[in-house]
Amino acid sequence: MDYAIIVAGGKGLRMGTELPKQFLLLRGKPVLMHTIERFYAYSDVIGIIVALPQEQQDFWLHLCQKHAFKIPHTVVNGGATRFDSSKNGLAAVPDGTNGVVAFHDGARPFVSTAVIERCFAAARKHQAAIPVTPVTDSLRHVENGQSHNVRRDLFRAVQTPQVFDIALAKRAFNQPYCQSFTDDASVIESLGHTIVMVEGERENIKLTTPLDLKLAELLTIDH
Repeated sequence: MDYAIIVAGGKGLRMGTELPKQFLLLRGKPVLMHTIERFYAYSDVIGIIVALPQEQQDFWLHLCQKHAFKIPHTVVNGGATRFDSSKNGLAAVPDGTNGVVAFHDGARPFVSTAVIERCFAAARKHQAAIPVTPVTDSLRHVENGQSHNVRRDLFRAVQTPQVFDIALAKRAFNQPYCQSFTDDASVIESLGHTIVMVEGERENIKLTTPLDLKLAELLTIDH
């Protein structure tokens, strides 16, 4: 069986709102519901796990009741770091399960079925896959107060879902936390495992700032 762990631990600080960004309304419905719906559209038998801070869980239950949200999902406690939240979500996947597991940002409500399919297919073949997009802005490397231009064609912007073989993920997240763990793929990579890149989409944005929310309102017109 395959799983999707949706990590929704945002506090909305950069969004400038009291309400955590995963609960902000997007076309009349909380962002997190849109995100869950994307994975349910990909597969109605996938196991969906949502990692939420414990203090937000009653509010989420209230929102589900208010919006008559019926998609089955399991809620687990979010942790102090992304690593902890992902690890808690993974703990809800039974040991010995054959399949792959996706880790996805709760505030990425526009991931397409095509991107999800590409990531899952690549993970089944290679055990570890992430969606990426080309870098379009010029880049500069900054160190010790000095900077120099770097070739942007050597870099890719990383998105989610990041999808891995379940046994591999459980082995990787059994490690102690390390500051070099910048995303879920970096945890897998620390075991020496190769990460395969697949084509992402520019529309698969993460809602972080008020400008992102305005862009999201425009994107919902087409989805």
